[in-house]
Amino acid sequence: MLKIEGLTKTYAGGILALNRVDLEILPGVFGVLGPNGAGKTTLMKILATLLEPDSGAAEMNGIDLINDQHGTRRILGYLPQEFGFYPTFTAEQMLDYFAKLKGVLDRKERARLVGALLDRVNLSHSRKQRLSGFSGGMRQRLGIAQALIGQPQLIIVDEPTAGLDPEERNRFLNLLAEMASENVLVMLSTHIVSDVSSVCSHMAIIRQGAILASCTPQQAIDQLKDSVWEATVPREQVAAFKSRYQVISSQMFGDRARLRVISKGERPSEEFTSATPVLEDYYFDLVNQRERAS
Repeated sequence: MLKIEGLTKTYAGGILALNRVDLEILPGVFGVLGPNGAGKTTLMKILATLLEPDSGAAEMNGIDLINDQHGTRRILGYLPQEFGFYPTFTAEQMLDYFAKLKGVLDRKERARLVGALLDRVNLSHSRKQRLSGFSGGMRQRLGIAQALIGQPQLIIVDEPTAGLDPEERNRFLNLLAEMASENVLVMLSTHIVSDVSSVCSHMAIIRQGAILASCTPQQAIDQLKDSVWEATVPREQVAAFKSRYQVISSQMFGDRARLRVISKGERPSEEFTSATPVLEDYYFDLVNQRERAS
């Protein structure tokens, strides 16, 4: 289990990036979901020993992730938001280089490891290809391969699917799900709600450095049972509905609009029919509630 207590970080200029973050996270795929600038990358960098918090603690399997950097890096695999590769290297050469950095000094052992990693991320056929010719998805899969060196217990991936096409995104998310086990925790930072609903067994929603909710995706969806409604209404009625209800989406078609709204306890009007809630409904409702309150 990863236990985080009271993590706080303020940047120069008084920008509060993390505000006493508390989380208890079991092995599996855990999603940290929030808009850009919410504090996700700051949290990931602290756990990856790249940034020191102002206060707070983080511990996993008896290792102090804040103060024991050497111990943390022994159990850590990390794929940052921006990952640099040498474009003239092949995939095989790049992984061989990272394996050396992580202490795998025997050449035959490295060769076996590199082959196994390339096979695991479905890049064996591209082992001799220079990285300058890799697609974004291929680069991300190679990034995960280097993160797996050393059989880490904690794997951190920060906004990994941004910019990927749908096919590569699905392939990458499937790979993350395969990596998680009863002994491995994969932390996925993202602003894409569907990434979390696709692969995460648990999640936290963060905004302005504070945790708004921590639960399973299904628990979040269940909170909106019988509260999501859809209707097509005249365009001139849209403003009235927005003033009275939480409008999740509004799609215009000529002089009419397709609305999806949250109304707890009552049907907005007779035009509306009940809709099945999804994680996006919960996320936007929660974030918008806090925006209105702040």
